[in-house]
Amino acid sequence: MSLSIEVAVSKGQSHHDFSCSLLSKAQQSQLRGLLEKGLPTTSQPYQHLAEQISNVNNPVNENMVIEQISLWQEQGLIRRFGLVVKHRKLGFNANAMVVWNIPDEQVDMVAKALSQCQEVSLCYRRPRRLPDWPYNLFCMIHGTEREVVLQQIDGITNGLSLSHIEKNVLFSTRAFKQQGARYGKQHNIVQRGSNE
Repeated sequence: MSLSIEVAVSKGQSHHDFSCSLLSKAQQSQLRGLLEKGLPTTSQPYQHLAEQISNVNNPVNENMVIEQISLWQEQGLIRRFGLVVKHRKLGFNANAMVVWNIPDEQVDMVAKALSQCQEVSLCYRRPRRLPDWPYNLFCMIHGTEREVVLQQIDGITNGLSLSHIEKNVLFSTRAFKQQGARYGKQHNIVQRGSNE
């Protein structure tokens, strides 16, 4: 089957037209459903997915699955493709979200520095919610012992000369269900799993 798609280029108003051999609509729906459950834990997960959605009339191979996923990424249907680690099951129970009130003109520079720290597993910017929530930069540090995590935060704060910056350390008290985005018809909006 051949499908023609239009992809908007971010700069200017120009568009590119791509024609490529893709999966049938039914196979695309099946693949979306399978991806929502996570990749199979095999040495060839895309081949395994291809075998699950392939049929006599429309055979599917590993490259077609990879091509379809890449296309969805280009279209913005899949924004991130990554691993969900259930860190509590691995013994990481001292998990701290450090929230920072960084001056807007410095937030990109500080975020870059924080994200390069080995202890920081993720770092992202969010809008302030004044007057109650002045914080605009968040970073997560996972650890097995609360005291060690606090020492790591002190080390990062001092090492990056952030002692003068207002911050708060929020340790998680429970884990929520972690899952990827849901894209099926049963969902009116894209749902994202909560991470701590």
